[in-house]
Amino acid sequence: MTPPLPAPTIRPARPEDVPAVVAMVHELADYERAPEQCHLTEEQLTAALFAPAPALFGHVAVDQADQPIGFALWFLNFSTWEGVHGIYLEDLFVRPAARGTGAGRLLLATLAAICVERGYRRLEWWMINWNPAARFYAAIGAAPMDEWVPYRLAGTALHDLAAQATAVTSPGG
Repeated sequence: MTPPLPAPTIRPARPEDVPAVVAMVHELADYERAPEQCHLTEEQLTAALFAPAPALFGHVAVDQADQPIGFALWFLNFSTWEGVHGIYLEDLFVRPAARGTGAGRLLLATLAAICVERGYRRLEWWMINWNPAARFYAAIGAAPMDEWVPYRLAGTALHDLAAQATAVTSPGG
């Protein structure tokens, strides 16, 4: 019998983690059968995570050698009904060899702790409908939101609608 792998450590992402996180984002895209749709670069992720006023945040699960084996990338959302921020988890991924170490649970527990500490009321994410992680999410108490239908405006449709704007303002303005 193979001994269990040691539990990973969760910490905020550092600039030196960016290459590993970008590689794992591409691994996630491949897992989700859409590698051609993933265009993230190290430069883009570095700018998003470490700009003077970042809008994206990240945590990594690291092994005993401090090497990233999983990650969570997230940003703040806001509930007008609750009147407070929440966390939207953009991506959660644990490398296959590290699955079963508790890395996914620890990453989610870290985000839940941030929510509780800051008074946020929600931790939300989307999951591709065939992902077997649904059982894991249910086991930690997460519930699917079947009554909400996601929409996306992108590509030509996004540009066509943008062309109808009479004035463009900066975020928050």
